[in-house]
Amino acid sequence: MKKSWILSLIMSFALLGGIFLPAGSYASAAEDTTSTYSEDSEYGYDTSQDEPLPSDEEIDFLDYIDKLTEAAVYEEKAFNAVSGGTIITSANRKSVFLKLTNTAIPNYTKYVSKLKLVKPQNAELQKIHAKLVKGSYTQLEAYQLFKKSVSKTKVNSTLLKQGNAKLAQGAKLIEQSNNELVKYAAKLGYDL
Repeated sequence: MKKSWILSLIMSFALLGGIFLPAGSYASAAEDTTSTYSEDSEYGYDTSQDEPLPSDEEIDFLDYIDKLTEAAVYEEKAFNAVSGGTIITSANRKSVFLKLTNTAIPNYTKYVSKLKLVKPQNAELQKIHAKLVKGSYTQLEAYQLFKKSVSKTKVNSTLLKQGNAKLAQGAKLIEQSNNELVKYAAKLGYDL
């Protein structure tokens, strides 16, 4: 009876020890660093095939879009300040002057400055970007003419007309640039 009790106790320790302390094949399995589990496969991604690396042209394009997005923050602030197709009269000229002076012109100047710092490597993108810079600078000149037209107590309609002409000229160049950029993106397989 004593022998069976000791044999039972040894078997219990052997079984419990196998659970708490890895031995034999358990230890070697714990050291194996290869895994058949993939986090991506859990979500349905197939990582077994490498995706093709983007070309230099695609990298330049994506970098260009990122830089335009960074600069667009200032453009948006400027447009928000003078949005709504305001008709300038003697009654609202002071508020228009303040909006142009304090918000629109400083932010649009920053926007144009940021655009000038962007230097795409691709020749086709350089041409598109040059149009965008020229059109944006022309619109900045329009804002400055608007500011001059409302700087005195009486609205200067001649400067206002010149500003509207510059604004339309700048908008035309920007629209051409945008259309060319959309075509260029489509050529690379991107949808803008």
